[in-house]
Amino acid sequence: MAAAIKTAIMQSVEPAVRHAPLATITSKYDDTRKMKALEWHGTKDIRVIERPVPKVTDPNDVVIKVTATAICGSDLHFYLNYTPGMQKGDVVGHEFMGIVEEVGESVKSVRIGDRIVASFDIGCSSCTYCSNHKLYSSCDNTNDSKKQEALYGHRSAGMFGYTHMTGGWDGGQAQYVRIPFADTNTLKVPDALPDKKALFLSDILPTGWHATEMGQVGEGQTVAIWGCGPVGMLAAQSAHYKKAGRIILIDQEDYRLSHAKKHMPYVETINIKNGTALSQLQQLVLNGPDCVIEAVGFHYAKNPLHKAQMLVGLETDPSEILNEMIMAVRKGGIVSIVGVYVGLTNGFNIGAFMEKGLRMAGGQTPVQRYWPTLLPLVEKGELDPSFVLTHEVPIDDGPKMYKVFNEKQDNCVKVILRPN
Repeated sequence: MAAAIKTAIMQSVEPAVRHAPLATITSKYDDTRKMKALEWHGTKDIRVIERPVPKVTDPNDVVIKVTATAICGSDLHFYLNYTPGMQKGDVVGHEFMGIVEEVGESVKSVRIGDRIVASFDIGCSSCTYCSNHKLYSSCDNTNDSKKQEALYGHRSAGMFGYTHMTGGWDGGQAQYVRIPFADTNTLKVPDALPDKKALFLSDILPTGWHATEMGQVGEGQTVAIWGCGPVGMLAAQSAHYKKAGRIILIDQEDYRLSHAKKHMPYVETINIKNGTALSQLQQLVLNGPDCVIEAVGFHYAKNPLHKAQMLVGLETDPSEILNEMIMAVRKGGIVSIVGVYVGLTNGFNIGAFMEKGLRMAGGQTPVQRYWPTLLPLVEKGELDPSFVLTHEVPIDDGPKMYKVFNEKQDNCVKVILRPN
C-alpha cells in the first residue's frame, strides 16, 4: 500500500519550481567529531548511526547539542513508508530542543549556551508569508521540492527530519542539529522550565492550539476531536483554556481515552469500538458540535473500498473521517484539520459540506506565531503539555520505541528520547 501511495503522488506531477531556497539545505560537517543519530532506512527500519557532527553552514545558522527530542505521530507516516520523498540515511525527527554550541556571524538573538526549543517548521522571516502573514509554515525560502510545488501549486516551508518533499533537512533525533535562520526558528526558554514542558513548544502544543484557532473555538462552544493522541489531547487542553463548554475526544484505544480523562477530567470520550463516532455524537450533542477537529491523519483507512483504492494507487488519502466530521458538525460549523494529508481522496461529501454552510481550515502549524502566547502560559502553568509524556529513554532505544509507539504497546502515548 505504501508504495502505491508514493507512486500515485510522484507520478501525478510534472516538476516545476518558483523560488530557490535562501538557505543551504545540506549541512557542512566536522569529520573529526562523531555523533549518534536516528536514520531512516526503509519500512519500519530506523537505525542508530554514528555520523559527523554538523557545523554552521550559513551565517544565520546555529548548531545545538540536543537535550531532548520526541517521536511524533506524524513520524509514523515515514516509519510505515507512506510518505513520499524519503531517502535512506535521512536523519529523522522534528521535535527537539537543546543548548546552543555554535553561532553564525549573522545571528542576533541567540548566543552560545542559550537553552532553546526549535520550531518544526523552518521560516526565513523575510518572504511574504513569513513577514506579512506570520505563516512561517508556508515559507517560500526553505524548501526546494519541485514535486511538492507541482502537486500543491505552491511549496510549504521546509521541515526538520521529515521528507525531501519538505526540503530534506536533517532532523532532531540526533545528538547535534544545525538550525537555519536561527533568529526565526528558535525560542529561548528559561532554565526553570523543565524539558518535558518546554520541548512540546516545538510542535504538538502549538499544533493543538492551532487547531482551535482555525476552529474559532470560544466560550461555551462544543468541540469534538477525532484522534486522542498527543495533538488531540493538547487541542482539548487548548479548547478548555479558551472556555469551551463541552470537549469530546474520539478514539478507538481505551488507554488513550483513559489517559486523557485522567489528566483532563473535563473531557467526554467516545470509543468508536462501541459504535460510529457519528451515531454516538448525535446522541450526545443534539444539533452537532460547533467545531470538529481532525487530529488523526491520512493513513488510517477503515473502509475496505478506501483500502483497496489506496492499495492500487487510485487515491492516497481516505475521506472517511472528513465525511464523518462533515455529517456530525452543526450547520454553519467549522471543520479544522491538523492531521497530515498528502494527496488525493475519493468520495468526499462536497454536497453536505456546501448545503450545511460549513467552513474548513487546515494546514501545518506556524509554530513561531504562537510562541509569544504559549510560552508565558506554559511558564505560569495555565497550559501544561507534559501530561502526554509516558516514556523517556536514551536515543539508543529509539528504534525500539518507534515499534512500541506504532504498535500501541505499553500504553505508549508520547516518547522523549535523550541523545546526550
